[in-house]
Amino acid sequence: MPPSLNLSQWWAKEACRGTPVVVTVENPSYSVVEIDGPEVAAFQSMDKGRGKNAKQFTWVMLLKAHRVVGCVAWLAAGLWALLGAIKKRLISRRGVAVESDKLGKGKLLFRFLRGFLVLSLVMLVFEMIAYWNGWHFQKPNLHIPENLHIPETTEIRGWIHSAYLSWLSFRADHITYPIQALSNFCIILFIIQSADRMILCLGCFWIKFKKIKPRIEGDPFNSDEEEGSKYEYPMVLIQIPMCNEREVYEQSISAVCHIDWPKDRLLVQVLDDSDDETIKILIKAEVSKWSQRGVNIVYRHRLVRTGYKAGNLKSAMSCEYVKDYEFVAIFDADFQPNPDFLKRTIPHFKGNPELGLVQARWSFVNKDENLLTRLQNINLCFHFEVEQQVNGVFLNFFGFNGTAGVWRIKALENSGGWLERTTVEDMDIAVRAHLSGWKFIFLNDVKVPCELPESYEAYRKQQHRWHSGPMHLFRLCLPAIITSKISIWKKANLILLFFLLRKLILPFYSFTLFCVILPLTMFVPEAELPVWVICYVPVLMSFLNILPAPRSFPFIVPYLLFENTMSVTKFNAMVSGLFKLGSSYEWVVTKKAGRSSESDLLAAAEMESKPVNDPELLRGVSESELMELNKLKEQEKEPLPPVKKANKIYKKELALALLLLTGAARSLLSAQGIHFYFLLFQGLSFLLVGLDLIGEQMS
Repeated sequence: MPPSLNLSQWWAKEACRGTPVVVTVENPSYSVVEIDGPEVAAFQSMDKGRGKNAKQFTWVMLLKAHRVVGCVAWLAAGLWALLGAIKKRLISRRGVAVESDKLGKGKLLFRFLRGFLVLSLVMLVFEMIAYWNGWHFQKPNLHIPENLHIPETTEIRGWIHSAYLSWLSFRADHITYPIQALSNFCIILFIIQSADRMILCLGCFWIKFKKIKPRIEGDPFNSDEEEGSKYEYPMVLIQIPMCNEREVYEQSISAVCHIDWPKDRLLVQVLDDSDDETIKILIKAEVSKWSQRGVNIVYRHRLVRTGYKAGNLKSAMSCEYVKDYEFVAIFDADFQPNPDFLKRTIPHFKGNPELGLVQARWSFVNKDENLLTRLQNINLCFHFEVEQQVNGVFLNFFGFNGTAGVWRIKALENSGGWLERTTVEDMDIAVRAHLSGWKFIFLNDVKVPCELPESYEAYRKQQHRWHSGPMHLFRLCLPAIITSKISIWKKANLILLFFLLRKLILPFYSFTLFCVILPLTMFVPEAELPVWVICYVPVLMSFLNILPAPRSFPFIVPYLLFENTMSVTKFNAMVSGLFKLGSSYEWVVTKKAGRSSESDLLAAAEMESKPVNDPELLRGVSESELMELNKLKEQEKEPLPPVKKANKIYKKELALALLLLTGAARSLLSAQGIHFYFLLFQGLSFLLVGLDLIGEQMS
């Protein structure tokens, strides 16, 4: 508390003056000075502080004022840009396309959010009228307290006042309890999931502290060793499944063909599911080029394109020559493995007959492209550094990432092979291999460069598939898990942690707690959420998530807000997969930009020795395809007309933005500081995403 001002004491000090002191100085420039005794200390302290003159003080104040003005100008510019984007995309509808929901896809959730929004707006108007008339109360409890002044019948002025009193009574007696019960249930789930994340982080710290990692004994490729002890290179099959991957097919094929492995013990399968004839010709020509350079590479195209990626891989594994190979490495079309990839992964299988999978880590060539790629990098760094590594070290099991991994072909066949029953065929085969007793190894120090989706539309579709597929798979795998012969604790890990906690509970409580219950408690303040649920624990969890990517610490607040924003997409996907709705078995190829790292570009340029259109390199292409290829090359030299693209407007995100901003406006009436700021910034985050202002922007 500030000190109280006692004017009587000050007046007494003024009246009680000390003995005057007369100082005579011989220097004529000085005059006689009279100093009061009690004020000597104050005079001396003032004299000591004369180091800073008035001009310095003025400059300091000007600098501080400049910073304040710059901050205000930055906020004003951001607000003005946001208002301009709202006008352009919502009012003028220039350069945007409204998200089109297919039949049954997201319709029910959007209707719920729209109805919730309308009800919230009506309640906000009602509460503002009550507050304006002085009927509002500050801190309500679960039931209306006895000391709360409820006006009698004689004091009621009009039907609005009467309705408001009825609403207070109805809210306390009938609405508060179910909201509080649902809130407590979500908080319990939130605590359990946070504890699971904390345990994973502790496991990662232990691995770092003890320097635990899979190791290869000796150097199996050392040429100085005796001839009899040299490592025998096993037969390895490399598969590159792709579908209409025009932007990345060339760099992925080139990277795989540069892998350091004996040519006679390596076969590359390019599994092309493209339905675009132009892309098919380009890929076939690229395969023919590398085949003429001595690489053992084949091109496969299915006539019946069923089962998405799983069907493509299953068809390739049915080839007669596959039985001659011991291992298969899989790379998606945007992955560019380093030349030593097989030499750093295959030796782990030697002397370990129970090992079925060696998974490498992903790295990203475009992680700094925009804010969206930076936020994705945080999530995926935590996934690989913490989740995959900890599960690999302590459980010998984790979900196969679908690419950048090497399988023992015997393990694939023993587990039933690739099945077309779900869109997460990688997780499907991993679960079945785990039930069959195979072990997995994760190599955190072996990284394969790839791309991140740069547009929100592509990222949203990818996340929908990644969260609907596991729930669909859980329905299919649950009977097999229960009846399998693995231990009880492994079954519990699969059902409770792998599927329920990390795939179902996480999107459920994120959406329900922060997007539904929190704004609802603003209108039913008897069920208020505690501050530690809204602020402290989420910030701590975000801090732990960012630890594997320390350069991303400046983005901790955007990351926290964006994760809550993505909860609506993940929740919708989880529900569609769990109840097998129309969008649960939908695969949309993630759009790529075709970016390469600088080292990959230099290596490719160095290895290029012959021009692409050399007839000797295109011997495997038919004459008509060769003519078409030459025509395509000529078209590439000419400047193409700009393709008109548009950003999208996402209705569910916009509805949630308005809902959260409505809750923020209501929280002002209750003077709830942390709730207001959270709802305000979370609402703005939903608004930016709903207007597609995050990620790649189309001109």
